[in-house]
Amino acid sequence: MSRIAATLDALKGQGRKALIPYVTAGFPYADITPALMHGMAAAGADIIELGVPFSDPSADGPVIQKAGDRALALGIGLAQVLAMVRAFRHQDDRTPVVLMGYANPVERYDQQHGPDAFVRDAAAAGVDGVLIVDYPPEECREFAEKLRTNGMDLIFLLAPTSTDERMQQVAQVASGYVYYVSLKGVTGSGALDTAAVEAMLPRIRRHVHVPVGVGFGIRDAETARAIGKVADAVVIGSRLIQLIEDQPHEKVVAAAMDFLRPIRAALDA
Repeated sequence: MSRIAATLDALKGQGRKALIPYVTAGFPYADITPALMHGMAAAGADIIELGVPFSDPSADGPVIQKAGDRALALGIGLAQVLAMVRAFRHQDDRTPVVLMGYANPVERYDQQHGPDAFVRDAAAAGVDGVLIVDYPPEECREFAEKLRTNGMDLIFLLAPTSTDERMQQVAQVASGYVYYVSLKGVTGSGALDTAAVEAMLPRIRRHVHVPVGVGFGIRDAETARAIGKVADAVVIGSRLIQLIEDQPHEKVVAAAMDFLRPIRAALDA
């Protein structure tokens, strides 16, 4: 059982929902990420999604695009992201870490370091899951198997527009959890319709038999609590990025922890 599956299974046994914050690696400072990850775990994060900066992120709204641009300008690439995970693992071998990003950095990494170098090095660094936004499930069977062989899960996005056929395709290769994008559009856009999410999740669960996390549009304890009533996990990204982007270095971790603690409390209430 992967670290992600074990974590979500334990939470289910406790009647609790997973809190999954997303931050862009290397943002807002190149050296802040391992400390920020530790702070988020201490504040109640069950799984951490770490965004791999990329110049052309098709699913990201302006907030996360800006964060990625800033990280790229600081010299953060996939090799640096893996180094951050390794640093985090020196003190935390419990909290699952998911890399979220796009195909280009992964395939470029393999071009530079050899076939399957990404899978090998991600596993060695302590990565637990990978979410590649632009990898379609019908082309991922081999990649998913390589990840599973190395103790990692391949996670997929589902959306309000996903068909039953697409859900079935995802179900054949997904592990860990699936990430339901609650809004049409990019990260940080629109207002969350909790009733629509509640109506969609039973349909997803008819096809997909791993936990379902919900993200896009969750910005505070109130919306997190509402989604936590129906989902297995709550994913928060854009609002967290906004809160830390202008913080001085010494206050970034505290700002993230102060934001996440009431959300953790709301999910556990």
